[in-house]
Amino acid sequence: MESLLEPAPDAAWVLAAKGYDPVREGIYEARFSISNGFLGVRGARAVSHGSRWSEPVRTYVAGLFDISGPDHPLPALITAAGWLRVQIIPTDELLAHHPVEAISHDTTLDMRRGMLLTGARLAGPSVAVRARTLRLVSLCERAIGLHVVELQVEEGETEVTLEASFEGLGLGLVPEKVEHDLGVWRTRYSGKRLAMAAATSLQIDGSDIVPARPRPFAWSWHWKTHPGQTIHLVRLIAAARSDTRHADPRQIAWGKLRDAQRLGWRKVVEQHEAAWSERWQCSDICIGGDPAAQQALRFAVYQLNSAVNPADERVSIGARGLTGEDYHGHVFWDTEIYLLPFYTLTWPEAARALLMYRFWTIDGARAKAAAMGWRGAMYAWESADTGAETTPDRVVVPDGRIVDVLCGKLEQHITADVAYAVWQYWEAARDEQFLLDAGAEILLETGRFWSSRAQPEPDGNCHIRGVIGPDEYHEQIDDNAFTNVMARWNIRRALDVAALLRERWPDHWANLSSRLGLVDAELAQWRTDAETMATGRDPRTGLFEQFAGFFDLEDIDLAAFSGRSVPMDVVLGQERIQRTQVIKQADVLALLGLLPEEFPGDSATANVRYYEPRCSHGSSLSGAMHGLVAARLGCSDLALRYFQQAVAIDLADTHTAIAGGLHMAALGGSWMVAVLGFAGLSLHGEGIAFNPKLPASWQSLGFVIQWRGRRLKIEIDSAGQCLLAKLQAGNAMTLSVNGRQHELRRDQAAVCPL
Repeated sequence: MESLLEPAPDAAWVLAAKGYDPVREGIYEARFSISNGFLGVRGARAVSHGSRWSEPVRTYVAGLFDISGPDHPLPALITAAGWLRVQIIPTDELLAHHPVEAISHDTTLDMRRGMLLTGARLAGPSVAVRARTLRLVSLCERAIGLHVVELQVEEGETEVTLEASFEGLGLGLVPEKVEHDLGVWRTRYSGKRLAMAAATSLQIDGSDIVPARPRPFAWSWHWKTHPGQTIHLVRLIAAARSDTRHADPRQIAWGKLRDAQRLGWRKVVEQHEAAWSERWQCSDICIGGDPAAQQALRFAVYQLNSAVNPADERVSIGARGLTGEDYHGHVFWDTEIYLLPFYTLTWPEAARALLMYRFWTIDGARAKAAAMGWRGAMYAWESADTGAETTPDRVVVPDGRIVDVLCGKLEQHITADVAYAVWQYWEAARDEQFLLDAGAEILLETGRFWSSRAQPEPDGNCHIRGVIGPDEYHEQIDDNAFTNVMARWNIRRALDVAALLRERWPDHWANLSSRLGLVDAELAQWRTDAETMATGRDPRTGLFEQFAGFFDLEDIDLAAFSGRSVPMDVVLGQERIQRTQVIKQADVLALLGLLPEEFPGDSATANVRYYEPRCSHGSSLSGAMHGLVAARLGCSDLALRYFQQAVAIDLADTHTAIAGGLHMAALGGSWMVAVLGFAGLSLHGEGIAFNPKLPASWQSLGFVIQWRGRRLKIEIDSAGQCLLAKLQAGNAMTLSVNGRQHELRRDQAAVCPL
């Protein structure tokens, strides 16, 4: 057991915190979360507030949504029962009267093995105990959680009671049947059910001790301590979710628990570690010369691998994953734009599942479009489990005012963002079954939406009026460049997929077009709409006007506000900021990040020079997109600065907002800066291209990607001015490096000069 409770020796693979700071408790709980895409567990400390040593921990189950009541119909992710509670209670006094009375406390996230380890020394007047814990949620069998506690008595002989229990058994859920080791709960309104089963054992100096059972999901042991005594507590849990009240998840949870018990907890650990080893082989990223960047990217990749469950197509990844409750577990455009690139290129099965979530919720998107008077599918700005719009109509802001929230109605670019992710996956994976089963329908129905949304006007152009772009400081705007150009791109890809189906799968096209009521006349109209879409691009300067009238707004020098501690909309106020060119986050530059081909010649540089100084970065999504754009243009110092800002959001203790959960988009965006930016990876035509531009402090950059059934290992060496490519799996292919073609075969590595 000694080695299992010790973290990886390489500092690049661990994230550690020493001591205890109650002010930062929420930050640490988010940062040290563990998850497997089905179960998420907050990283609460082994020593917490109160008079006993305990581990109060929030647990989340993907897809477990419910509303708070008929008058508040917006669904939120429900907290499941916490299963890590442990109390040590000496008979004559409390072991620790306050957290700071712990003589030492360490928390370590072992990213290589996907587990959280803690250590603490607790002392009272008559006894001192050193405690170590291990917790994980299995990446091999996602229903399973494991908690191991080791206690070593250093001093004292006294009677103690140890109790292991679940907490919050009725928090947000209605109990149906709760027995000693097996419980079933249901949501109040959404018709979902959750089952949890548990088994707990305790050994003292190698001998099993039979527990008392004071109540369901509670185990209690009482004994007398002596110096040198060693206590081992092992707890296994299994959880199962069903999405209807008729399906019974009890047998699933009970069966998974029994399987884990037959394996034994050490084998559970072994299989979990093997699953993580496989993930790291497919997704690790190595940086030479910058240890801080290395650790930050490992953390990002660890959290991205933890956030998704390829076996469940009915759930996606919320803005905070399964690490906190901000945004109620809702799914935004973050998933498609900032996370899907990582999954598409390192874990295609996960990317497919996330895109299938959008297919299974397409009826909600169709209903939203129809309710607003348009055709096709218009995806929800905030989505939960059904695809219905879950954005609140109004919220209470910190100063107590009630303000209207227009994003759910007007931030419509989400529809093109979903289509973008579908097409990128198709380009990278060539998954024909996905295209036929789901992808084509998403592209066609989103293309249909944009054709109905963009209206022709007397000037001969199609206009999209009354929207919000990525820059949410400006509302009810016309012809947002990001929205319009992405809409045009979406329509053109819908036409491409229609032509592809007609040519390669004519029977499927006949069935699908008939079911959707698609006729040639409508496709012809789409083509006209795309060709006449207003974009706001000045062909003389190459500048895109962010939206109609943007260039006429007040220009404010943001450098004068560099010392501010609050966002610019707070500094200037909601009304004034809409009359200025101050931008919340990447908007035109987000378009440059996604569709660089829309910026020929020097227009990319011209747009960066104009918009970068005007962005206040009031969103966690902004820094990474700016970094990606800057890296591709060779502005490596600027790109590195934005990369560092992006990773600092979740790793610097100055960002208290992470108490509500990690910023998944910033984590995915940091990977994008490294691989799509500094390495210059792009997908085009029938191959992959690289145009590397590493920061001066990065000696090398290595990573693994998957493309059309192949696995490639890439290493960029700054000193040797070369890119080394190895084809680890799949058929021979052609690689483009700085515009030169290189043949890549399994039997030899390709050395590509830079």
